[in-house]
Amino acid sequence: MGMSRPPVKIHLDTDIGGDIDDLCALAMLLRWPAEIHLTGITTVAEANGRRAGYTRYILGLEGRDEIPVAAGADVADGYYRYPVLGYPDEQRYWPEPIHPSPNPIESAIQLLKHSIELGATLVAIRPYTNLRLLDQQYPGILKRADLYLMGGYVYPVRSGFPNWGNDTDWNLQVDVQSAKYVLENSNPTLIPLTVTVETALRRVYLDGLSKSGRLGRLIARQAEEFALDDQYEDKIGKTCAGLPDDLINFQHDPLACAIALGWQVGVEISEVPLTFEIEAGWLHERVDPAGKLTRVVTKIDGQSFNSLWFEVVTHGKSFAG
Repeated sequence: MGMSRPPVKIHLDTDIGGDIDDLCALAMLLRWPAEIHLTGITTVAEANGRRAGYTRYILGLEGRDEIPVAAGADVADGYYRYPVLGYPDEQRYWPEPIHPSPNPIESAIQLLKHSIELGATLVAIRPYTNLRLLDQQYPGILKRADLYLMGGYVYPVRSGFPNWGNDTDWNLQVDVQSAKYVLENSNPTLIPLTVTVETALRRVYLDGLSKSGRLGRLIARQAEEFALDDQYEDKIGKTCAGLPDDLINFQHDPLACAIALGWQVGVEISEVPLTFEIEAGWLHERVDPAGKLTRVVTKIDGQSFNSLWFEVVTHGKSFAG
């Protein structure tokens, strides 16, 4: 008789409640068919616990209230490029009012520290402020962490996909000081914006999602509203040959989580020597033979990933009705 594998341990650092791909990433983790132990979820770019409140609500939909949640770095503390980070209309995006869940930032730092000590893989899918604050309090801890970062702009976007520039890389550019610190003081795997733009949350998925429990219905609801607000179908889907016409949003964060979980179909990862410099307020990652060797995802199969995500969320672990 073979021995069963222990569950993969994951800690998610997220700014859930803005772009809906954070919600899509958490849903995928909760319904991943193999056993996952979510050791904690920390939120970043906070507004007095608003994102932590959203996170607790989502976990409640799946009966997963046991997962620890802590609100991290707050916009009011001045870390970010913009003094206010807007939220979608809560009445449209959520089926009921969501109560904020504030706490001292030390709670988030300690939860991150505890997850790393447990041997969890740390997946950061939004600004890296919490990670910098953690490492400044416990110098060297990030170098011991198995760290995956959604973000980066090393090579250009391939033909057929949106020709976005370095300034659109929100995760790095909204808090450049933290991004530079973390990149220089850890050994991460980068899942850059330039490959995540090859993924798609498609309108054709909405019917299946709406039949997939309360969490699936929440994703479908938010996708419909996001489509109205951002209109990627007309602006990007119908103008970029590499993407489906019914594109609603990109799956930046779910892709990062899947790669952290070991998904390898069509994925190529290279060690690239990089330097990190802030120029005119923007962070640049440049290939330089004298730079720091950094693991960078350089190629993916977007269509395969799109299908994987949809299959996991609609047919993965059993879900609440």
